[in-house]
Amino acid sequence: MATYLISFPSTAMRVQELDMQQVADDSHAVVREARAAGVWVFGGGIDGSVPPVMIDGTGTVLESTYAETRHLDGGFAVLELDTREEALEWARKLAVACRCAQEVRVFGDDPES
Repeated sequence: MATYLISFPSTAMRVQELDMQQVADDSHAVVREARAAGVWVFGGGIDGSVPPVMIDGTGTVLESTYAETRHLDGGFAVLELDTREEALEWARKLAVACRCAQEVRVFGDDPES
């Protein structure tokens, strides 16, 4: 079993305001399906109204972040699945529901975490 991250940046969603409720309903239906299947770990969206901070190697709080992740936003789902093919199928369901492409990544297995 592996843990997969399925995600998209907020700029990928180009949905008309009139369609947003249907997108929300459709994506919530996929979440309910994943929960019922026992594969849902957690998910949600990055709250862009709260600026990120970074804690440096000395423990100091910095009002900044890595340049590579400065624009990290959008939605994500974390699922526990047996195969990559299953991850691709759940990503397909989410892509259809959200009307935007989904990125699939697998978390590295670290028995200590």
